[in-house]
Amino acid sequence: MTPSSPDLLLTPERVVAECEWIRDRADVVVPLVNDVRADLGEAFDQTVAPITGSDYRSAIDETFADGDRALNAAALVALLRGVDVPGDYPGFVVDELLGRELAAIVAGEQPLRLLAEATFHYADVLHHTDEVAGMDDLDAALAAGVQTRLPGWAWTESESPYGVDPE
Repeated sequence: MTPSSPDLLLTPERVVAECEWIRDRADVVVPLVNDVRADLGEAFDQTVAPITGSDYRSAIDETFADGDRALNAAALVALLRGVDVPGDYPGFVVDELLGRELAAIVAGEQPLRLLAEATFHYADVLHHTDEVAGMDDLDAALAAGVQTRLPGWAWTESESPYGVDPE
């Protein structure tokens, strides 16, 4: 494989195609988001609203509205869609690294970024596919990033009491 392999060529058209592919994955990712929200809500004694396919697609649209973020997300999605390692375990670190970073990119800035990275690991434990090794990590990353980005957690519904007003 050469460094200019067409499979890894990222053009504006490829970014659009990856975004559309991710949007079309709602039927797989939305139930995973809702499972994660229900489980974590129960664990933290919170009621967390489930999301819809429309909510999911809006979060993906927001992610891809920022060109730099869109390029990075598309690159990670393309890599995860293709990564496979026979027996999976030797590739475990690779797909975990890529998945965690994709979850963070979708979630946004700190502290949401860190929360999405942590949530990724939980979502990944819940979800398995029979596809290439990177696909379950891809779905888990999208679920963790979207669930973190979208409202529904009580602590995100009000202004933080820790802001400092410079005078």
